[in-house]
Amino acid sequence: MVQTSQSVVRVDVRNVGGIDEASVTLPEGVSVLAGRNATNRTSFLQALMAGLGSRRSSLKGDADEGAVTLEVGDETYTRTLTRRGDSVAFGGDPYLDDPELADLFAFLLENNEARRAVARGDDLQEIIMRPIDTDSIDAEIRECKQERSEIESEIDRLDGLERDLPELEAELREKRSALDDAEAELEAVREELNDLDAGVEESRTRKRELEEAFQRVRDARSELDDLEFDLETERSTLTELKAERDELRQTIESAQEPEESPDQLAGRVDELRRRQRSLDDAINELGSVINFNEDMLDGSAPAIDVGRSGDGAADADGASRAGDSPTDALTGDDRTTCWTCGSEVETEQIETTLDRLRDLRSERLDERSSLRSEIQELTDRQSALREAEREVERAEERLDTVHSEIEATESRIADLESRIESKESDIEELEAEAESIDVDGHNEALERHREANEIELRIGRLEDEIEEIEAQIDEREEAIERREDLEAEREAVADRLTELRTRVDRLEESAVEEFNEHMATVLDILEYENLDRIWIERRETDVREGRQKVTQTRFDLHIVRSSPDGAAYEDTVDHLSESEREVTGLVFALAGYLVHDVHETVPFIILDSLEAIDSDRIARVVDYFRDHADYLVAALLPEDAAALPDEYAYVEQIE
Repeated sequence: MVQTSQSVVRVDVRNVGGIDEASVTLPEGVSVLAGRNATNRTSFLQALMAGLGSRRSSLKGDADEGAVTLEVGDETYTRTLTRRGDSVAFGGDPYLDDPELADLFAFLLENNEARRAVARGDDLQEIIMRPIDTDSIDAEIRECKQERSEIESEIDRLDGLERDLPELEAELREKRSALDDAEAELEAVREELNDLDAGVEESRTRKRELEEAFQRVRDARSELDDLEFDLETERSTLTELKAERDELRQTIESAQEPEESPDQLAGRVDELRRRQRSLDDAINELGSVINFNEDMLDGSAPAIDVGRSGDGAADADGASRAGDSPTDALTGDDRTTCWTCGSEVETEQIETTLDRLRDLRSERLDERSSLRSEIQELTDRQSALREAEREVERAEERLDTVHSEIEATESRIADLESRIESKESDIEELEAEAESIDVDGHNEALERHREANEIELRIGRLEDEIEEIEAQIDEREEAIERREDLEAEREAVADRLTELRTRVDRLEESAVEEFNEHMATVLDILEYENLDRIWIERRETDVREGRQKVTQTRFDLHIVRSSPDGAAYEDTVDHLSESEREVTGLVFALAGYLVHDVHETVPFIILDSLEAIDSDRIARVVDYFRDHADYLVAALLPEDAAALPDEYAYVEQIE
């Protein structure tokens, strides 16, 4: 979907998050959802994300279906949510077909992976490169290599043709000279024959008999020449077939018995895929649990009954003491009523549990990634084994065919040898018959006719050879002309190969450059005390994947501070304040947004959960981010929203 700038976006929401029904109009530029917790601001942001294509939104707790409609200019987009057992099915025709880029780098809610990756010290390179289909790039690289190899083989063949050209041209000159000599020699012999014929005083009948006898000899010698040519061709074919037979035998004999069969590998792959599906289910369940609990903590989820069964009075009493808001009982200052067991616990304890769940989900994601690598490795080995088996089978089938062809060729050679022997005998008889004709000057005339016959055969062979050489020269000259096109094509493929090989590197370098540049600017704008620089270093490291060692890239995050005496020292992410950490996560997400050109896909940046940053700095962050998207929608507390300019659009109530 190509992003087009529109002036106004209308969002209609039904049964999403904590919202029954709401309609909001978002003008181009910055829109601020100002309000306290539990006022459905996050629910609206999730609904907007759903309309744009995300699946990271929840259906209202007491509803079986919900919907979001987006009107962007003249276009209307829809998203439906339908409860199916313990899960929610998404349908409709949203703005984005694939929301991965937007989920990572545009929809910056509190649980956004790019933001949290910085806070948790996760692998930032993996986050940046996740949207890139590296398997597809690797496959394209293999295709380019194969194409380049084929082009280079053809160019090498053409180079060989060009090298042969002078030799062929010299051979052509020799053949033409030999042809001229043979034609001159034939002319001289024919003149001698004419003289002999003029001197022979015999009846015309005898001379005709003599001429017919000579013609039969010439015809027989021509047939003999054809048979000898066919014999030479068959012997050449036999030599090639025997060479192919030896090569096929070597291929079959050199094929090693594999340590494992493709079927065994298939069983292991199926087992690993079952484990992967189980992990997928666990990851999805963990994600749902984490999202639900995060919504409960920030008050955007629908109210639920947390009282103990059979204690309705206590529940009612508790609800009345908690106040009018259904979420007040869940969000006290330091303690919270647990929505799973109903007991009162420290809020920090629930947050700690959430962190453990996030860590567990991260471990499961790593395990799934490792499984995928192992599955790919086993699948590649399985394909290689099957290809080796097919190669041996093809060699065995071809060997059977070659054996049959050798037998047939040897039979044809024997037949030709027999026919040549018979033809030579026929020629002897025909010559004896011609010699028996009694005419004065007969013997000399017979010798001249025999000589003329041999010259004519030689001329015929020379003409055939000249025609063949001329065809070879024409073929080479045409091929040489085509070589320039092939060289240009090879250069284009080489450029494409270089581009593919460096695409990942360029994206990584660009991401680091974007982050470091924007981070330096934002730190300068926000004026954090004692924080000189936050920057990413891109470095390569060797890691083991299965049985192989491969080189991978890492993004190391560095923090530089100054001591009171002005000396610079390097700090760690753990020592960043919550405000500094949140700003770093936001800038990292912005770097991904710019590197992947997300603005070309979706014209929105969505911000939420900025409370850790003070009001003045929130205003500066929003001002900085607004230059990078047509629409920036931020959910803020009233006191934070008050620090922003009046020129922004403000939504005070979601209804």
